[in-house]
Amino acid sequence: MPGASGMPGRLRYAGPLAPRRAGSPGARRRARPTGARLPRVSDRADPPPRDAPDPADAPEQARSLGGLLARHVVDTRPLAVAAYRRLLIGQSTSFVGSMLTQVAVPVQVWALTHSTLDVGYVGLAGLVPIVVFGLYGGAIADAIDRRTLYLWSSTGGWVVTLALLVQTLLDLRDVRLILGLVAVQSAMFAIASSARGAIIPRIVPTDLVPAANSLNFTVGSVGQVVGPLIAGVLISLPHGFAYAYSVDGLLFTAALYSAFRLPSVPPDGSVRRAGPRVVAEGLTFIMGRPVLLMSFVVDIVAMVLAMPRALFPAVADLRFDGNVGPLYAAIAIGAVLAGMSSGWVGRVRRQGRALVVAIIGWGAAVALSGLAHQLWLVVALLALAGAFDLVSAVYGQTILQTYAPDEMRGRMQAAATNPTFSWVIGGVVCMAVVAVAGVLVRPFWRYDAAEVLPPP
Repeated sequence: MPGASGMPGRLRYAGPLAPRRAGSPGARRRARPTGARLPRVSDRADPPPRDAPDPADAPEQARSLGGLLARHVVDTRPLAVAAYRRLLIGQSTSFVGSMLTQVAVPVQVWALTHSTLDVGYVGLAGLVPIVVFGLYGGAIADAIDRRTLYLWSSTGGWVVTLALLVQTLLDLRDVRLILGLVAVQSAMFAIASSARGAIIPRIVPTDLVPAANSLNFTVGSVGQVVGPLIAGVLISLPHGFAYAYSVDGLLFTAALYSAFRLPSVPPDGSVRRAGPRVVAEGLTFIMGRPVLLMSFVVDIVAMVLAMPRALFPAVADLRFDGNVGPLYAAIAIGAVLAGMSSGWVGRVRRQGRALVVAIIGWGAAVALSGLAHQLWLVVALLALAGAFDLVSAVYGQTILQTYAPDEMRGRMQAAATNPTFSWVIGGVVCMAVVAVAGVLVRPFWRYDAAEVLPPP
């Protein structure tokens, strides 16, 4: 930096500078040893341009950039565990297929009835078994080998997919049959999810559970992006619903093979037999622990009050000429982007607080998307909602898996109005309920992951 005399601050002679201002007379006298001369202009090298980077800073800048990426890019360390890799491969293939069915079923019901209420019943038929069988399936997961339970429940879901294909090929046009098959498939999914969620903390180190969940949800979100886009193409073809169910069945076969390759994950022996008493013990355990209770409550609130998927067929018909594929894919697109930059997730200690903030963000983005009338804007807002959704899902799952002891982990896993009105109000109510509940339950708000996770 130039001093008061205008000379460059870095001269070509040795000698320490006095601890004074570089521009003071005393500083200049002490900076000039006896016999030394100041360099002539011809002796001096041309100074670098003012804005040019210093080559010496390049390694430091590279290290800073590398550190920034390492802190934010998705943590892939759980992939070193072979059993976890198999579980992830099976989930990735099954998610693509299941999304084909999740798009095809409501669109098929809409095509048969043109009733948003009937499409809403599809969501209800899927929700109730998830709540009920999630707990009962978790009780079973705490009593028998979790790998066996995961394999058989996945097989049950595969059989239901084939039944959906058969009813389409026979052109039965029976909405009640479709709803019944959806209910059975959701029950199988709930049991499989309980088993899979209880397997993860048994096959990866505890400190890698958040990273494993991030990978799990990210890969699942990729399937939720690809699946709806494929489904949008297939269901537009003649006999498109049959094509969608057929592809789901094929992909499910690959997922079953991955489940078959998993190692045995036996219970610890504390639960001898699954039954109502074991389920009641799980509920009592949850009710007595505000952290776990709030993890369930906020997730159910978000799913019930601000999950607009049941409205997608009607909204696509009314606003976007039936272009429903991007709507189903948008949430997952945001989740994928959030998952790929989720390296920071495992370092957050106040996980309960982070979960509440993420669900409030989800509700806000959903509410705003319901007001938009341009497809690109709806997709962008739903993608933002999906980013919040992935963060909330990772924290919710991690709290359940790490806060509860192993013998309880299985049990821990476990439209009549205008579409725009339902969409927007659902998001607003979701924000309000989660915000109030999250702050009032103080143990959940103050939950510190460092109390149960080892230091990184």
